[in-house]
Amino acid sequence: MANTAEVVRLTAWVHGQVQGVGFRWSTRAKALQLGLVGWARNAVDGRVEVVAEGTRQLCEELLTFLHSGDTPGQVTTVVEQWAAAKGGLSGFRER
Repeated sequence: MANTAEVVRLTAWVHGQVQGVGFRWSTRAKALQLGLVGWARNAVDGRVEVVAEGTRQLCEELLTFLHSGDTPGQVTTVVEQWAAAKGGLSGFRER
């Protein structure tokens, strides 16, 4: 089992109707509430890319939110990738 206190980087590609509906804004609000740093940006293929750094537990909470159906729009799939934190981020931005 992973150490939930370790600082990690979550990259999530969110598929569905997630552009032009306030999805990035709601993701930013949740990430800031959790104390995560990173960004959410629209990809040219219609997905939203979310990059967040913080403890594994808090990143998992953000991931749960992305899957929850409590976001604007309609999420069909979330593809996640975990890595070691790279650092150098501050705040959480919509790009």
